[in-house]
Amino acid sequence: MNDYLRNKTVGRSLEDNAARWPNQEALIYPGPGRRYTWSSLNEEVDLLACGLLALGVKPGDKISIWSTNVPEWLTVFYAAAKIGAIFITVNTHYRRAEIDYLLKQSDTNYFFLMSGFRGFSYVEALQQVAPEILTSGRDGLKSENLPQLKKVIFLGDDVPPHMYGYKEVLDLADRVPREKLAALADSQHYNNIVNMQYTSGTTGFPKGVMLTHQNIVTNGYWIGYNQGLSNTDRICLPVPLFHCFGLVLGAMAALNHGCCMVVLDIYSALDILVNVEKEKCTAIYGVPTMFITLLEQKSFNQFDLSSLRTGIMAGSPCPVKTMRETIDRMHTKDITICYGMTETSPVVSQTTAGDSLEKRTATVGRAMPGVELKVVNPETWAELPQGEIGEVVARGYVNMLGYYNMPEATAAILDQDGWIHTGDLGCFDRDGYLVITGRWKDMIIRAGENIYPSEVEENIRHMPGVRDVAVVAVPSKLHGEELGAFLIVEALAKDITVKKIRSYLRPLISGYKIPRFVQIVDQFPLTASGKIQKFKLREMAAEMWAKE
Repeated sequence: MNDYLRNKTVGRSLEDNAARWPNQEALIYPGPGRRYTWSSLNEEVDLLACGLLALGVKPGDKISIWSTNVPEWLTVFYAAAKIGAIFITVNTHYRRAEIDYLLKQSDTNYFFLMSGFRGFSYVEALQQVAPEILTSGRDGLKSENLPQLKKVIFLGDDVPPHMYGYKEVLDLADRVPREKLAALADSQHYNNIVNMQYTSGTTGFPKGVMLTHQNIVTNGYWIGYNQGLSNTDRICLPVPLFHCFGLVLGAMAALNHGCCMVVLDIYSALDILVNVEKEKCTAIYGVPTMFITLLEQKSFNQFDLSSLRTGIMAGSPCPVKTMRETIDRMHTKDITICYGMTETSPVVSQTTAGDSLEKRTATVGRAMPGVELKVVNPETWAELPQGEIGEVVARGYVNMLGYYNMPEATAAILDQDGWIHTGDLGCFDRDGYLVITGRWKDMIIRAGENIYPSEVEENIRHMPGVRDVAVVAVPSKLHGEELGAFLIVEALAKDITVKKIRSYLRPLISGYKIPRFVQIVDQFPLTASGKIQKFKLREMAAEMWAKE
């Protein structure tokens, strides 16, 4: 292993940057004009960590955060890492049922949240799943539904009376000696769990992927290395931090190479273009859909993007035309492609700056340093030769420790020889580059977001009048894939429409999981054993909706 990475933790990485580049900009939050150097960022993290210790946070406690990309998202993450607490990311699109499940399944002890996002109130959702918060007081919270939850901290100025405010926690720092924090930070082992990310599974229930310091520090280092990042780079980060894309490919790559992060809290093509020009960003991250919308902006040619050099396009297959235009019109000649999954920290393969346009569109690169990749027969797990399609499996430092409190689900994806089974189908070309050809599982990827049909189906089945449902992917030029739902309904429910389904699902699940297309059918195509033949439904969906 690279000497730089030996025994490295998130906290030590931050402290090293503060010592090495104290006055260099580390984080820019353009909207309110907030700017941090590595020194000032580390100082706020230490204050927050001491404040959290004063509140009662201990090593091993679970700290969840429900927020868009704001500076506090990162300071809470770094502070938790120094203490030895486990930082849990929450999807900003979650709704009541989803946040209820996550807080309960993760055994969250401390919960940071902002007021809400895109018209949905996070505060009201929390009050609905833990109503005692309104009467028990901020220090005496005892929720029957969420018995592990101890305190809630609000990110913002108008702090609800039953919560602590972020600034108030900072003010508690003087109650804890810095030496105590330093001792805790020094005691952290690179194999300790530092982060849990929730990813949906084939059962429809999200799983908490347990990631260590080594997982995300090492992966972040090599991701940045393959882009040629250094402390002179400035990364535009419009992708959500709650996702591995934002946290590991973005924040951890920046942390490992001393790059400045220009963090945007809400996606806006115009804001991206404005800030790339204003802040002289050298790297930009996004899913192909984001780059398409940037290139199609009417005002695109008014912006000077010549500072750009590299970045990452990931989350779904990259169209050749989009990659070519991104390189030519956005000057990102060194832009790379990454492939992986949350369970692998996440990147297992990546293209590099020197790879051809063909390799950066037709493949997902070669295995990362320290990672083994092979293609196996999905049924027998026998390794397949170059050029033959099978399931992609990975092994190395990237392996998650497992799913939190889900040993059976862990065993289903992580075999006894240490290989993680991705569920993706692919093969190696003659140069050793990995080509992804499809998915062994039924996962749908819409604009970089992983969606498992079973979760959506489970919610639709509870809708009055629905007898059965099957959700499949529909090809989409803009988003890669959309969701299409085939429904079998009761005789009196033939008038179920997309609008009615969206209205029913909107309070329950994230908007991106709600099907765009709906078709009522009399029956599903079935196998001899009675299983739904989803491949036939996908063919039907492509014929019916792919051009819409």
